[in-house]
Parts: sequence; C-alpha cells; structure tokens
Amino acid sequence: MLYMNTAETSAPGLRGAYAFVDLETTGCNPVYDRITEIAIVSVHDGAVVERWQQLVDPGISIPDAIQSLTGITNAMVAGQPAFEDVAAEVHRRLDGVTFVAHNARFDHGFLRNALKRCGFGLRGPVLCTVKLSRRLFPQHARHNLDAIIERHGIACVARHRALGDAEATWRFVADVAAKDAGGLQRHIEELTRRPALPPRLSEPELDALPDTPGVYLFFDERETPLYVGKSVRLRSRVLSHFAADHSSHREMQMAQQTARVEWRECAGELGALLRESQLVKELTPVYNRQLRRQAELVSIRWRAEVDATPEIVAGARIASEGLRELHGLFRSRTQAKKVLLALADEHRLCLRLCGLEKKAPGACFRYQVGKCRGACAGHEHPLQHQARLAAALAGLKLVSWPWDGAIGIVERHPDGWEEMHVVDRWCYLGSFRSEDELRQRDLFERAPAFDMDTYKLLVKHLLRGRAPRVVPLAARRDECLPVSAGRRQRRGAAW
Repeated sequence: MLYMNTAETSAPGLRGAYAFVDLETTGCNPVYDRITEIAIVSVHDGAVVERWQQLVDPGISIPDAIQSLTGITNAMVAGQPAFEDVAAEVHRRLDGVTFVAHNARFDHGFLRNALKRCGFGLRGPVLCTVKLSRRLFPQHARHNLDAIIERHGIACVARHRALGDAEATWRFVADVAAKDAGGLQRHIEELTRRPALPPRLSEPELDALPDTPGVYLFFDERETPLYVGKSVRLRSRVLSHFAADHSSHREMQMAQQTARVEWRECAGELGALLRESQLVKELTPVYNRQLRRQAELVSIRWRAEVDATPEIVAGARIASEGLRELHGLFRSRTQAKKVLLALADEHRLCLRLCGLEKKAPGACFRYQVGKCRGACAGHEHPLQHQARLAAALAGLKLVSWPWDGAIGIVERHPDGWEEMHVVDRWCYLGSFRSEDELRQRDLFERAPAFDMDTYKLLVKHLLRGRAPRVVPLAARRDECLPVSAGRRQRRGAAW
C-alpha cells in the first residue's frame, strides 16, 4: 500500500457514488503520452468500498524528469499490463459515477482519450477538487495538492504516486464533509450539475460528442437550421449552450427550440473556423448574425500611376485579380465611397482625381474653399497628389495572394490524423483527409467565391500567426495534388 492509512476515513452525509482518481503519465499530452500508473478510490455514501491501483506499461520510455518526480522507472513498468489490458476494469469502476480528481481536466481528459482508443466511453459527472477548494477557501492563494495537504493536515507519504495522491484527494473531501456535509453536498451538486437538455434532446445523443475541434449545428423539429458554431472542444461548447444560466433571452430560445444536434470533427481550429464561416453562409441559420451571407463585396482598386484614379470594383473581380492594387473590403459601393471621401477630406485630396467627381476644366470647388491643394488646376504636381493618395490608401491595402496557385494547409488532429484545407486566392475550396478525397475534378471548375471573413482569418493564420504547414498544389487543377512527391513520413500523415 502506497498510502499509510492508520485509520479508515469516512464522510458521513456525503451522498452518492464517487471515484477518486489519480494518474501518473509519461508527460502532459493525452495524445502522445501514456499512463504509467492509475489508482481509484471508490466511495459510496461517504464510505470507502474499494481501493484499486495498477502500474501500466506505457509502451514508450518514461522521461528521466518524470522518473525522478514519481519514482516510477522503466524497469518498474516493464512486464506490467498495457492500458488496453486493464481498460475494461477501469471503465467498470468509473462509468456512471462522479469522477473526482485534483485538476480533473487533466486526469479525465487523459483517461477519456485512453478509453476511447480502446472503444470505451466515459460517462458521469466530473468534480475538480481544485475548483472545489477555490470555492470553499477563496481566502487562500494556492490550491495545488501540496497546499491542500499542508492546510488540512493530511498525512500523505507517497506524493506523486497515483494511490497516494488519490487518497489525499479523498481525505480532503472527507475533511470538508466532517465539518459541513450539507454545505459540501450543495457545492458538489453545483460544480457537477449537468445542463438541462431541451425536451427533444437526449443525453445518449450527446454522449458521442468528442471534446476535440469541430463545428456543430442545431436544428429545430422541422429541420430548420438554428445555429452553427465552432470550438476546439466540441462537447464542452455544445453542452454550455444548454446551461441554466443563459446570458440572453435569445440564447435561451435557441436552446429550447433545438431538437437535433449535428457535428463535424475537424483536425484543428483553422478547419473549424473555415467550415463555420462556409456553413453559416450556405445554411443562413436563424441565430447566426455575424457570418451571415452579405451583399456582394466591393473594394477600391488603384494602381500607383500618374493618371490613375481609384475605381470601385465588386464581386468576381476581387477574386480574379488576387487583391493586387485593391484597398479595403466594403459591404456596398456607398460604404466604399464614404471611406474614400473621408480620406480625401483628411488628406486634402481632389475628388476628381479620386474618381468621386467627373473631370472638368479649371479648379474644383473644393480647391476654392481650401479642401483641395489644386492638383486639378495645376497648382500641385500630379506626382505629389498621387503620393499623398498612396499614403491615404496605404492603411487599406489588401494582402496579395503570395503563392503562384492553390495551396493546401495541413492541420494535425490531437489523435494524429491530418486534414488539408485547399485555398486559392484567399478562397476556401474544401477540406480533405486523403489524396483520394482531394482528387475532385470539379474543385476548380466554378469561379471561387471571395469572402471577407475567410480572407481575414486566412491572413491572420497564414501571415500573422504561427507558420502552418503549407503544401503547394499541382499546376494542373484537374488533378489538384501536392506538388512534391517527397512527402513527410509521419505517424498518421496523409500527405
């Protein structure tokens, strides 16, 4: 026994079935790292009914730092069962009971991934004792397990071993229950309260939701699209819509009308953002407003030449010209003209040379009232006017497409598989998980639709954030395959 237990602990007044859980692992990534030890203290109505502990062969080497911290060495786990050999035992002890852990998001997430790989789900409420400690003892700054052990006088002689930490977590809850079981029960119920689902939805329907990146869609009983959203944690985000404390009447109405939830898993956040924007414009859901289909976009086209005047262009020309010489994106010609007029006022530009008034002989009216420097009447050199116009438009300059043709942006899912998002001239053409899916001869046949929201998120992702993995696509658009035959051989890679 790793935990020196001089007297059995109980918590009279604590109702329900609980599993106090702790894991030791090879690292912090639930996809690549593996479990080395698991312990479960099963408690029913305040009494311990079972303690279970098992070393696990992770199948990979344990880093030296982890061995030093936990004391679990490669030699200790050699010959121990693999997790898949004990997965059924773990599932039997955890499924349907309240899962309790210190920093439960880590332990629950790790186990949820490990059990999923073995074909098991993990149902039941989750209680994090870090959150419980913060709620009960807000006067204290630290709520890690060492601080709690010291504060509550818990005798744990096997810190950083699974059973020792699981026992310490249980004793913390038991100590609180001994002082105010009723109050503790209320806090536990509030912290583990599951959302009240709309009457037309069932819990089993949502149990399959993964806590991974993706998009989700709400439909009413007539299959009318109500809402499209995205999240890097689908399950948590969808369930949050059905929480009791709705932030608005509109949100409450949407939740009550939802009769069916559909979701599509994505490899990462970019894929979720692209699909969300696309689906909102295709389906025009009732409760989506930000990304709804808008009127045809317009932009200000201007080239830095002596006689060139700004021109307002729209629609297909924005995509076909690849944003060269384009400045700003606007919902209407009126909006574009207002912006151009404001720049002319600020920089004392001539409206004739800005394309806002017809050209005529002599000075314009604005020159006579001091709002134009007179380039229209020869009082200012045309090059000086163009230089000031260039400075005025510089802040609106759109980013030209920096590649020769279409590209694929590769994202890797937490479970290891990859997805390629095909983009051409800032237009999103689709996402694919293999070359076979990518062989779609009609992918480039229709003119790409330029979308302002897609442009903005792609510029942010490709040019202003962390550099993604980009694959130039073949010049033959009917093939649309990666140019380079020397693809990386990585686990789960499809490209």
